[in-house]
Amino acid sequence: MASRAEVTTKFARDYARASKKDKGRVLDQVVAVTGWSRDNARRRLTAAAKAPPGRGRTLAARPRKPRRPKYSYDALKVLQRVWAASGYQCGKYLVVSIPLLLDLLEKAGHLEAGSDHYSESVRAELEAMSAATIDRYLQPAKARDHLRGISTTKAGPLLRTSIQIRKAGDEVEAEPGFFEVDTVAHCGPVLKGEFARTVNLTCVHTGWTFTRSIRNNAHKHILAALDEAVAQIPFAVSGMDFDNGSEFLNHGIVNWAGDLGIYFTRGRPYTKNDQATIESKNGHLVRKHAFYYRYDTTAERKVLNDLWRLVDDQFNFLKPTKKPSGWGTDRAGRRKRLYDDPATPLDRLLRAGVLSPTQERELLAYRDRLDPLDTARRISDLQTRLIALAREKTEQLYLAQIPSALPDVRKGIHVAQAS
Repeated sequence: MASRAEVTTKFARDYARASKKDKGRVLDQVVAVTGWSRDNARRRLTAAAKAPPGRGRTLAARPRKPRRPKYSYDALKVLQRVWAASGYQCGKYLVVSIPLLLDLLEKAGHLEAGSDHYSESVRAELEAMSAATIDRYLQPAKARDHLRGISTTKAGPLLRTSIQIRKAGDEVEAEPGFFEVDTVAHCGPVLKGEFARTVNLTCVHTGWTFTRSIRNNAHKHILAALDEAVAQIPFAVSGMDFDNGSEFLNHGIVNWAGDLGIYFTRGRPYTKNDQATIESKNGHLVRKHAFYYRYDTTAERKVLNDLWRLVDDQFNFLKPTKKPSGWGTDRAGRRKRLYDDPATPLDRLLRAGVLSPTQERELLAYRDRLDPLDTARRISDLQTRLIALAREKTEQLYLAQIPSALPDVRKGIHVAQAS
């Protein structure tokens, strides 16, 4: 087949340019060599002339002259540093946050004109890059984690019928304060024993996040995390949406919410799209930064909580996000989702107008004091400590789950006890 494809490719261009009489002669030659019928040979020659070069069609392809890079080597090196300091944002978000990141890195002294490839012209190049160009330039530096986690959600039927259901197609809240809440289990490859849980709250309107790790999913630990969230989130928490997990659907949590005037909703069972906002955070916030290892000690939980304070600062002040804004149609008339322009949760919160002038000044001053490179470096150091604490333990638990290839020679053997 490879030889036939090569022959087809060889004659494809001549066939496309030939007159009707010459096309007949080309068909005769192809049929004689390949053994195809004339109709099959005609179809293949026409397709080979139109198709892009690929395996078996290299003879019909002209070697493409490499395009000259639009941006300089210095811009590429600085882009990689800014990308690392941003928390490894994708191109669509990084193109929005680059001006702010450059300002903060210059203010912190990490970028100085005339040193480490940085200059005013390099800054102009970075600000002129498109999202696709950023992704293309960063492609060699990107990596992917292949580990996967385990779901530990157990349905709590006790109060399910008394809590309102919130579906994926419902209207998005028009003001900040409504949070989707979920927990992520740091159990490693097995569910046995006690292990840490991470509680994450994400505001549906602004994307503001709050993350804390607790000892287990007992309701007293869940309540402690929720109390801390309500105290530290800079705007009022008006509502919470949960899945059907028993750690949330219990009298303790419901009474706590009632005392604070926080209304409850829940998603439908086995329908993750009802909590699409928090489900995405479980992946690119919790799992991306805390991995899939098993954490079950006090030292590991302390490192996790130190990590979350830095990660929350990154997500709330420095990382833009996009939000669904409606529905539209593409050129073929198919329905497609529409999104707004990327913006950080802080920017969305300021636009909502729910903060006092004093709160706005305090949050802006706090953002301006952040050092993106130092934050990224401290996050990396804490992740290294987590790996050192939990990697070997998790790998041993994983190996213990793999059945041995050797038979159990002691099975079924009864040893007489000494009298």
